[in-house]
Amino acid sequence: METSLRYGGDSKALRVHFKEKLPINSNNYFQVDGDLDTGIGDLSSLSGTIRCFVPELSAIFGLGLQYDIHDKANFIARGKKAFPIANNGLLSFKMKGRCEFDKALRKRKPKGATELVWSIFNFKKDQDLRLKIGYEVFEKVPYLQIRENNWTLNADINGRWNVRFDL
Repeated sequence: METSLRYGGDSKALRVHFKEKLPINSNNYFQVDGDLDTGIGDLSSLSGTIRCFVPELSAIFGLGLQYDIHDKANFIARGKKAFPIANNGLLSFKMKGRCEFDKALRKRKPKGATELVWSIFNFKKDQDLRLKIGYEVFEKVPYLQIRENNWTLNADINGRWNVRFDL
């Protein structure tokens, strides 16, 4: 199980995020993830998604159900496609999107982004670095991610930010 501690500028409490990938076969898995909000002492979200990796397309697709304390239950459809720019795979262009639907399957919350991702291994001794510059298409908001080994900082042009530490 993957576990991380997360805190954002819009939150009053630390969240404990968990994710477990249960293999179905070599290219498919069932992913369960959720957040425990330490401020309320309860789950704030829980989701289950079937994810499919298509190696010949360098793409991932998923369908699932998400429960959020604010929005209740939603259906989710998502996809991500990577386009390598450098032959070594350390520089790539990614497109990703997701759409949440309510119980009546009406379009609810679309999200989509394009990202330029640069991975730098051994930036310093035993320190890997990943820089990501992205643009959220529906909100029209540029953002930045800096990841160093277990630490991740996300920020956007509107002043929203969050930090994550992978345990």
